[in-house]
Amino acid sequence: MTEPFRVLPHIGPDNQFFWTSGRDGVLRFLRCRGCGYFIHPPGPICPRCLERDLSPEPVSGRATLFSFTVNHQKWSPDIEEPYVIALVQVEEQDDLRLTTNLVNVEPDEVRIGMPLRVVFEDHDPVFVPLFEPA
Repeated sequence: MTEPFRVLPHIGPDNQFFWTSGRDGVLRFLRCRGCGYFIHPPGPICPRCLERDLSPEPVSGRATLFSFTVNHQKWSPDIEEPYVIALVQVEEQDDLRLTTNLVNVEPDEVRIGMPLRVVFEDHDPVFVPLFEPA
């Protein structure tokens, strides 16, 4: 299956760690040093304890499929459809979720609750986190 067309994100000081962390194959999220809460998307303050001492921290890269949809619309000539748009729940925290694509799986094989692992699509300097069946 061909990867869907991507509009790459703008890299700035607040999100650079997230979009470049795949260079070493490790998924990272911002984490509060005060209470340990993971924050995504990145922000300047912890929504749980209001601490400002935040730093990127690696996670396992394991997740569970929380929800998904299969796109059949050809939005652009570069898009190969169908493809799966997924909301994954990262193992380290129940409410740490990421909207992404599932790859290396046929859309009719996708099931809510399936175990997943992160893989990265290299658009150096951006490494897009995608997920595949574990």
